[in-house]
Amino acid sequence: MTDISRSDRNAPLWATVVLVIIGVLLAIVAGLYFADTASNLPAFLPGHQAGSAHHHTKHGIAAAIVAVLAFAGAWMSGGRRTT
Repeated sequence: MTDISRSDRNAPLWATVVLVIIGVLLAIVAGLYFADTASNLPAFLPGHQAGSAHHHTKHGIAAAIVAVLAFAGAWMSGGRRTT
C-alpha cells in the first residue's frame, strides 16, 4: 500500500474533508425535510411554519441533490492526479 502525498492528490485533503462534512449535513437536512412537517422543522431551516402539517418535499429533494453533488466532488478530489 502506498502513501498518498500532497503532490499526488487532485485536491488538498482539507477540501475533501469539507465536502464530505457538507454532504453529511445536507443528507441529514434532507432527511429532516422528508420526515418532519413544517411545524416540526427547526426554526433556522427555511420552510418552518408554526402549526403547518405540510411536508417540504422540494426542499428535501434539493438538499439531497446538493448532498450527492458534494459527495461526488469529494470522491473526485480524493483521487490521484494523473500525468
